[in-house]
Amino acid sequence: MACEGRSAHAAAPQTAVKLSMKLSTLQRLLGRIYDLPQTHDVSEFVVTDRERLPEPARSGEADELVLVSQQDEALCLSLYLDPAVLERLAAADPLERLHAGNLSDYLTVLEGVSHFVCIAWHATHERPVTLLELELQAEIDKYVSSLWLLRRLEPGRFPSELHSILFERFRVSAELAGERAELYERANAYAARFCQRLAETFGRATSAAQAAALAELRRFYRLCGGQKLTYIERVA
Repeated sequence: MACEGRSAHAAAPQTAVKLSMKLSTLQRLLGRIYDLPQTHDVSEFVVTDRERLPEPARSGEADELVLVSQQDEALCLSLYLDPAVLERLAAADPLERLHAGNLSDYLTVLEGVSHFVCIAWHATHERPVTLLELELQAEIDKYVSSLWLLRRLEPGRFPSELHSILFERFRVSAELAGERAELYERANAYAARFCQRLAETFGRATSAAQAAALAELRRFYRLCGGQKLTYIERVA
């Protein structure tokens, strides 16, 4: 199944190009972590103009939305990101320094890129994907990518507080989540268990432990949704 999409930016052309490059960098980061080929560039599917969204989505307040539809054998996919979020990240690039001031915006954008990568990977392999699986993988991707960046910036330090920030302080906005609030809470709870297991492995200094954690991440990514939940229940 092919993926199709069209980007539409509300920002000035030069700014839009810079933002697209950063999104592609985040996509490549996930690709390196999970050993995924980049078959589609996320920047070609990004929309930042809310007026281009379908009518029901225009009045919403979400900073990130993934829009999916199917036409014959083609999967039509778009990723909406609020331009204000992207502009703030352009001014405080998390790839150069991830900190409390840009973490929230970074996680918003990373979630969108995670959804895009996951949907595109499943479409390429002609596999279905559930909303729960998308949300579970996004929560894990937030932790793993943040850990990756923080350890790259401070190689000698393991950010043990990251798990608490992402999972123990997690709150679902009832206004934004609506009927899906329970689903988001469930995805976060399972991700918290899995990432705690990862933290225990990544926290060890040995190269063998690091390699084992990375291998587990890649195997986990390729499980189907039900298998992922069963795996977490078994090992975490």
